[in-house]
Amino acid sequence: MRAEPLRTVADAGRITEALRRSGAAGSARVSNVAVLSSLRKARSHTLRLRLSYEGSARGAPGSIILKMGDLDSEGLPSYANRHEIVFYRDVSPALSGHVVPFCFEAVEATEASAWHLLLEDLTDSHFIATEWPLPPTPMQSESMVQTLARFHAAWWDRSCLGVSVGSWRDAATLAKGLRNFAEQFARFNNRYPELIPADRRALYEGLLDNAPRLLARYHSRRHLTLIHGDAHPWNFFLPRPGSGGDVKLIDWEDWSINTATDDLAYMISMLWYPDRRRRMERPLLDLYHAELLAQGVSGYDRQALDDDYRLSVLWLITRPIHQAMINIPARVWWNNFERIMLAVDDLRCRDLLVR
Repeated sequence: MRAEPLRTVADAGRITEALRRSGAAGSARVSNVAVLSSLRKARSHTLRLRLSYEGSARGAPGSIILKMGDLDSEGLPSYANRHEIVFYRDVSPALSGHVVPFCFEAVEATEASAWHLLLEDLTDSHFIATEWPLPPTPMQSESMVQTLARFHAAWWDRSCLGVSVGSWRDAATLAKGLRNFAEQFARFNNRYPELIPADRRALYEGLLDNAPRLLARYHSRRHLTLIHGDAHPWNFFLPRPGSGGDVKLIDWEDWSINTATDDLAYMISMLWYPDRRRRMERPLLDLYHAELLAQGVSGYDRQALDDDYRLSVLWLITRPIHQAMINIPARVWWNNFERIMLAVDDLRCRDLLVR
């Protein structure tokens, strides 16, 4: 795998054009681009770029984030990242709030070039709450769930869902996903049989057996919204004290239409150990629901939120299995696996499998 030459996507002239199209540069011209930092992950390369200008640059960004893909050994894109490109190109401009970083340019991969995003740089104005895997403070957690509520409320039961924004998964697609998971679970069980005693095997078998019935909640297409899909605390950028800014969410590769509680359950039940979860779970859900109502969501009472939350927790038992089978490190998936099992027991999610 090799990186696309930086000069191709970070050329001063090209960035100038992108900033002008987005209304961020006026008549100023980018005269120089310098790399301030670089972070390489499995499927992307993120750089912080400092920009110098010629002409009046009032209001123009002094730095931006370039997130881009790689090319394989044959010069072809190794990963298209179409979903995140679509989000920043088509979805985020419709948001009236400031939940996501501003995107100056979103370019899809071609047969000969990798995808890339030019994004607002939040480094100086925002911070990530904690170092992984430490949890955020209660106050930080409150700001995160309120941000999710505002984002979810903005898309709650919108008529554009599944039409011009996102897509619905039909019965055939969902059935295929369940078959794929059943195969993953069989391989996981063969590899880690000591982690799947009889009661856990029965839980997974019960979920697969009852999946068509449980999916009726999704097929109702009622009280659904856009979700982030990977709403862990390290994807939240919090405004620095005194900045007056908004909490922002990054990394939109896994957004979809679903129950809002999928994001909440992932953040809380999957990632927190029992003592913290038991102390903070209900107050945070209360706060989230109050913010939904404040944002104009109606007909969705507190009990409905609890019902959806328990169902989201139950479905999350599939996630650590998937993580293990795509070779995410065990230090990640094993802790997720054990925490979500404890949450399932605490919330009596097995009862959802009883007809």
